[in-house]
Amino acid sequence: MSGLYESIDEFLNKCSESGDSAYSALRSLLERLENPETRIAARVFFARLQKKLHDDGASSQHCLQTYHFQIQDIYLQPDEGYQNRKKLTMMVIPSIFMPEDWSFTFFEGLNRHPDSIFKDRTVAELGCGNGWISIAIADKWLPSKVYGLDINPRAVKISWINLYLNAFDENGQPVLDQENKTLLDRVEFYESDLLSYCRDNHIELERIVGCIPQILNPNPDAMSKIITENASEEFLHSLSNYCALQGFVEDQFGLGLIARAVEEGIDIIKPMGIMIFNMGGRPGQGVCQRLFERRGLRVNKLWQTKILQASDTDISALVEIEKNNPHRFEFFMGLVGDQPICARTAWAFGKAGGRISHALSVYSCQLRHPNQVKKIFEFLKNGFHDISNSLDLSFEDDSVADEKIPFLAYLAGVLNDSSGFPYEPPIGSKRFRDLIAGFMRTYHHVPLSADNVAIFPSRATAIENALRLFTPRLAIVDEHLTRHLPRQWLTSLEIEDKKDNKSATEGITVIEAPRQSDLMIELIKKLRPQVVVTGIAPFEAITSSAFEHLLRVTREIGSRLFIDISDQFELSSLPTSIGVLKYLARTPLPSHAAIICGLLRNQVYTDLEVAFVISEEQTTFDALSRSVELLQGNTALISQYYYGCLFHELLSFQLPDRRPPAERDAEDVKSRDMIGFSSSAISVLSQSELSVRETEKTSILHMDVDQIFLPTPTPVKAAIFESFARQNVTESECDVTPNLTQFVKYAYNFTVEHTAEVIYADFPLALFNKLVLCCIEEGGSLCIPAGSNGCYLSAAKFLNANIVSIPTQAELGFKLTEKQLSLVLESVNKPWVYISGPTINPTGLLYSNAEMKSLLTVCAKYGARVIIDTSFSGVEFNSKGWDGWNLDACLTGKPSFNVCLLGGLFFKIPTGGLAYGFLVLKQGFLADSFHSFLGLNKPHSTIRYTAKKLLELGEQKLDLTGVAQEQGIMLATRFNRLKETLEKCGWEVIEACGGVSMIAKPSTYLGKSIKLEKDGNTWEAKLSDTNIREAMLRATGLCINGPSWTGIPGYCRFTLALEDGDFDRALDCILKFKQLVK
Repeated sequence: MSGLYESIDEFLNKCSESGDSAYSALRSLLERLENPETRIAARVFFARLQKKLHDDGASSQHCLQTYHFQIQDIYLQPDEGYQNRKKLTMMVIPSIFMPEDWSFTFFEGLNRHPDSIFKDRTVAELGCGNGWISIAIADKWLPSKVYGLDINPRAVKISWINLYLNAFDENGQPVLDQENKTLLDRVEFYESDLLSYCRDNHIELERIVGCIPQILNPNPDAMSKIITENASEEFLHSLSNYCALQGFVEDQFGLGLIARAVEEGIDIIKPMGIMIFNMGGRPGQGVCQRLFERRGLRVNKLWQTKILQASDTDISALVEIEKNNPHRFEFFMGLVGDQPICARTAWAFGKAGGRISHALSVYSCQLRHPNQVKKIFEFLKNGFHDISNSLDLSFEDDSVADEKIPFLAYLAGVLNDSSGFPYEPPIGSKRFRDLIAGFMRTYHHVPLSADNVAIFPSRATAIENALRLFTPRLAIVDEHLTRHLPRQWLTSLEIEDKKDNKSATEGITVIEAPRQSDLMIELIKKLRPQVVVTGIAPFEAITSSAFEHLLRVTREIGSRLFIDISDQFELSSLPTSIGVLKYLARTPLPSHAAIICGLLRNQVYTDLEVAFVISEEQTTFDALSRSVELLQGNTALISQYYYGCLFHELLSFQLPDRRPPAERDAEDVKSRDMIGFSSSAISVLSQSELSVRETEKTSILHMDVDQIFLPTPTPVKAAIFESFARQNVTESECDVTPNLTQFVKYAYNFTVEHTAEVIYADFPLALFNKLVLCCIEEGGSLCIPAGSNGCYLSAAKFLNANIVSIPTQAELGFKLTEKQLSLVLESVNKPWVYISGPTINPTGLLYSNAEMKSLLTVCAKYGARVIIDTSFSGVEFNSKGWDGWNLDACLTGKPSFNVCLLGGLFFKIPTGGLAYGFLVLKQGFLADSFHSFLGLNKPHSTIRYTAKKLLELGEQKLDLTGVAQEQGIMLATRFNRLKETLEKCGWEVIEACGGVSMIAKPSTYLGKSIKLEKDGNTWEAKLSDTNIREAMLRATGLCINGPSWTGIPGYCRFTLALEDGDFDRALDCILKFKQLVK
């Protein structure tokens, strides 16, 4: 060829020197093929070269050994390709993958697809080798574009040569297909580590095919070399036979590279795209299939056969895997053997000269929930690769997949898009309540809004809270709904009014009744209860007649009615008709009635519950929703997310406002006087400082909430997602107790003996309230220091506990002292002492070990039971000289002393707002009494799994240690900034040492006037203890806790753990308030 080689013999002589020389000569010819001016001559040269080799009778093997290349024809079926092309002309060199049974079987599998599979599609082939499959796909199916990709740079160059050899005939003329295009228009080859070329160039694919190595390299170090076209032939050839460890669980079967290819494919394939892979059956068909299924792909086996194991592939790596793994690989003796043998036996048989074979299958797979699965893997690749090995999206039941995959995608979005968990009001997430109301409007035609829906942790909680709110003398409860009620209510015989009205505990008597409406109504008429809680029998549930009858009878008698529809309520696009909701669609709910619905009917988690209550009477609704804040604290956010996702899936495809709002006819019927709220409930609801509710027109900055709004650490996000991504989690994997006992020992030197009992709840407040009930049951007095958590004090008042306030002094930072405690306990019968520590909420001060020892000594002297609340401890920043606690030493010599440890994991471990409460009851400490108060909402298994993972990380001092230190530094900085701002604005600040809150006194503001004008309305007031909180909220939108909450006259509380932007805005609000006050 003019200007390059004078003759074919010169070219062959050059090639015969070495493999590198042959590659260099072929690369020079490729340059001529790429140049349109020299392309014809170069193609003719190749034709003459092939003819000479044929005429000389040189075999393919001889060419490969002598000239370090070979040109071969791959014969396709007679009717393949345009104009019945029967063959492809292909060149190979020793350093790339040779076409053999492995790739031929793969193409046979591709042939089993219909002709439309690749037509006009964008296709990528992984591990294209010499490019013959990419070229064959383009030749037969006319795709829009085929990208042949290989990590071996020499393979890419040879593929381009082969493309030119088949795009032009022997005379150098283009071969046009029926669309008047050549193969050059359809095929391109690029050096690429799997799909990196397509990813980097933002190419979306519709089809991905791959023939990828599936045996680990016996020499792992060899795979770490830099891949260049000047690397040795042996190394480059090994790339087509072996793979390196990829960091996937499938590495143990040699399938790690395919696993990575699948996950990269999920990222860039179009939603309805198809991936097709060649899979050696050595690990077993089940293992191969699971690789795809656990990643959310539907699998179809296109073709299966047996092929001989390539003689140049060393399977010793598989033998090593079998040594440390119960799994056995599958080989066969020859092609006719039908009994599988393990890798070790196959290796020995091969060494002895035998031929071994293995199954070879071609799998076609497609995403079952494309958009959601893509979102899940997008989340995993953003720093969460380690948990991808726990992901399991394989489901035998499509209904389970239809529920869980969208939720995982939603959870991935929440964790990926948000730095931390947002504030959600105790009444429940606004989004979740909107979704429930939307479902009611859309599917049951009940015109509700979020303002009629309150969220509860469970149905049992909603029922117990309702009964505690009204404290009826007598209640009739459906026998199916009494399982979680306190035993005392179910065993009391006091069903008549006491004339002296001296019931100290305002005891409730519950009578169990059958659900059948006629029997229930007969009992109601005879016993005349003040509250009725019942469901509707299945045979009566479809129509509204039984419900209407209950409404009439309870209205006439003066009973409040709570109807449970949990058993009939379905989360479905075709929900069963419910008579109660039929009634609500045409008539507003009467003021004396409310509806309770527990959500338990999901497809995945039988124990994941949340409930909602519907009431259209504002006063009752407000009080019921406040009961969650007082008795449980909140409803677990994850539970609201899960069911919110189910509601969203059922509403997302509906056209909004397609039907006009239903018009309902209100019944103009007066009810008899009903029982009101209990006296303790009235007192708390009217006088205590509770959460402020946002409206559509208001946006509130919350410095009044005991929650963490700091960024959620990556290990926490990973643990949360993994807890839902896994399937078949064992109970031992969720057993937090062994780790928690270690945690308590490390944090407070408090030994948890095997006789002690550890109890869990979603929030520590719920556990505290059960202890308060035990105190009431015992006839004890709850002694609480002035300057304690206002939520806890309000809860104890709501439960009607006998509360004794222990005075504290400003000069001592409002800390409890030995002297003040002794003075109080001298005159108290059966004292229960509440101590918040080491970090005191709300002041942020710390109790030293010596201080704690003296307090416990006083408590032991007077036989007091002690509740040590560590819930707000764990983040100490101004703690120089504080050496922590040694509770074991403090309690030495006090064997009869009753102490329990209350706590949570959200401060000591930086969980980013994930709540988890625990209570350690020492031996004999009212365990029986505590368990008699049922209805405690325990954390779901996924939350327990998350907590265990985080505790294990804490034990290993991995990941979370640095985050905890960073949070401590951040909170110290924030305290100093807030202190500086407050003092600049005239507040007296008490120096805090830890926790997430501090207190300050608005000295310069008290007695001054403020006047606010907004929307044509004027609000004017003289500032005092009672209105400083309201004034700041109205003036700036910043919500703090006032003196009525802190229990310290004149002092307000500010929390520090806000999101960064919110904290900055809160400081601006404090400055703004100063400017507004005269």
